[in-house]
Order: sequence, then C-alpha cells, then structure tokens
Amino acid sequence: MDKVIDRSIELGEFVPQPDDDMLICRCEEITKGEIRRAVHDGMWTLTEIRRYLRTGMGLCQGQTCSKLVKGIVARELGVSPAELEPATARSPMRPTEMKVLASEAEAS
Repeated sequence: MDKVIDRSIELGEFVPQPDDDMLICRCEEITKGEIRRAVHDGMWTLTEIRRYLRTGMGLCQGQTCSKLVKGIVARELGVSPAELEPATARSPMRPTEMKVLASEAEAS
C-alpha cells in the first residue's frame, strides 16, 4: 500500500463552509474548518495534519476522530479515503517499574 498522493493537485482557494465550526477532534478541540485549512495550506498526509493540529493525540488517541479526519482530508484532496496512508500510530506509554519486569521474567 505504497500509494503516493499527487502533490500537484489543484485545490483552489479555501472557501469556508457552514459546518466548518463543527468539532471533529473533541480531545484537542479541532474543528472541521481547521482540518480543511491545513489541507489547503499544503498538509496532505494524515501524519502532517496530526503533527500540525494534534488531531488524534488527545485522551482517546484518535479512537473517535481518526475516521472523520481521514474522510475530511480525502474529500478535500478529491481522493478515496483508502488511498490515504494512515497516520503513524504509537501505543500509549507509561513508566514500568523494574521489579514488575523482573517478577514477570522469574515467573516464565
């Protein structure tokens, strides 16, 4: 799935829409208009938008907004959502005490 998006796509001028104030990423309070603006400003991958706007980086880690963001970006670029490469996903991390790791190693 190494599809490359044609970055020569003519998006035209950004024209605000009535639903641009709709919240898409509730955790980071990102609106549809902010996502659309980012695409028109040249951020054409989900990873670029995630780094710029922090969509999907809140408490839910994109569980509620990632499909919505992908749909908005795809619509603005005029491509199918399946053509967009998913954003880099990382597992939530928290410190683990060494004694917990040691006790698991002894048990096995």
